Amino acid sequence: MITIPYATALTTFFSYGLLFAFGQLRDFFRCIFDWCKDNNNLQGYAPICLGLEDFYNRRLYLRVQDCFGRPISSPPDAWIDVVERVSIDNNKTLRRTTNVNRCINLASYNYLGFAATDEYCTPRVIQSMNTYSASTCSTRVDGGTTKLHTELEQVVADFVGKPAAIVTGMGYVTNSAILPVLIGKGGLIISDTLNHNSIVNGARGSGATVEVFQHNTPSSLEKVLRRCVVGGQRRTRKAWKKIIVVVEGIYSMEGEICKLPEIVAICKKYKAYVYLDEAHSIGVIGKTGRGVCELLGVDTSDVDIMMGTFSKSFGSCGGYIAGSKELIQYLKYNCPAHIYGTSLSPPAAQQIISTINVILGKDGSSRGAWKLAQIRENSNYFRSELKKSGFEVLGDNDSPVMPIMLYNPAKIPAFSRECFKRNVAVVNVAFPVTPLLLARARLCISAAHTRDDLVKALEVISTVGDLVGIKYFPAEPKKTLRDEGRPKVY
Repeated sequence: MITIPYATALTTFFSYGLLFAFGQLRDFFRCIFDWCKDNNNLQGYAPICLGLEDFYNRRLYLRVQDCFGRPISSPPDAWIDVVERVSIDNNKTLRRTTNVNRCINLASYNYLGFAATDEYCTPRVIQSMNTYSASTCSTRVDGGTTKLHTELEQVVADFVGKPAAIVTGMGYVTNSAILPVLIGKGGLIISDTLNHNSIVNGARGSGATVEVFQHNTPSSLEKVLRRCVVGGQRRTRKAWKKIIVVVEGIYSMEGEICKLPEIVAICKKYKAYVYLDEAHSIGVIGKTGRGVCELLGVDTSDVDIMMGTFSKSFGSCGGYIAGSKELIQYLKYNCPAHIYGTSLSPPAAQQIISTINVILGKDGSSRGAWKLAQIRENSNYFRSELKKSGFEVLGDNDSPVMPIMLYNPAKIPAFSRECFKRNVAVVNVAFPVTPLLLARARLCISAAHTRDDLVKALEVISTVGDLVGIKYFPAEPKKTLRDEGRPKVY
């Protein structure tokens, strides 16, 4: 749980209140101006954009939209080419220029560095492009299943330790389309309060009752489970048809690793199914990159549904569900993402197969093991140095996701723009993706980053942190050679 300093919370509320008040005042005068113009072109029509969401976009987001959606003109490697943009109307519209800014990439999910050209993967992807083309132009159940798709599903199942798997063309859709197939009315979904939006939408679309438990807190999960099992369904008090507990391996906005052993034990006790989203943990943590189960010593047979994506560690796109053969067969008959969605691009499928071969050492080298060791070393080094500098950093060791707390809305664009000026590309996250008070900069580390890259990025972030005022803790004094040689005094 994040404890916000009172002064920080007060100034953040005041800043948002000021923006809201002035925005409403400007909207009031705009209504008067429009009324005076007597524009009747839309007379009788309801406003197509209305409400607080529209207000937020116009009065808050537009002011800082230059910090988001920055186009790049290179692979998302350790360094990226970011196209500069300019605005002549106070950020309402942005125009690309011919200038390119070469930046250290702390914004992409390229955890193992496979998103750029690779000596093993790239030639095989190019060959698959020549053989199968860029797209099947069909769904899996029609003409969209190639040998690569069937091979990929078996490779994924073997990699995560499950009997079978099904792959889809988009990671977000994997959650939002699969959950409504697994459970419906009369069922119960118990979700972590900070689960990804794809899980939230999938749970809402299922028709099942949804309960939440306190983020990554097994005791809270047990309390909710006990209450729901004893009370039954809300109106009829009948027993639930099915209970599914949904958690993530690494939480994408917090960088925390799921307390999976305790959660699995509680689910066994109350006969609930476990749905594990490993979008940010598969291919990253664990001795051989097999995710949170391998890291924490959980038997994969104790996790009923294992979900993951290919757009992070594997340098591709799409998602997967792994489970029992009966479950996967059922999903292939009923999942709309499989029946109606265009199948995964064959070159993308080949990229995933090739990266898994590298991770497992099937390419005849030790590059996979080196990449896994490098991402752990880079992540732990970068996290410890950020904390030493005085930043409030969320997450656990071994996690490549490192959120730095910003809080105040004025510091969101300031941090992004100042880092960009100094050739460091970062991603800022604010409301509505996070709670109003908990804006942050989310940094993502890659195995492709060298120690020099990380040192340079730390220097820039430390300088900008002092400039913007986001070092909420005192920095640790730097050791000198004299300090290291001085005897300790007790």
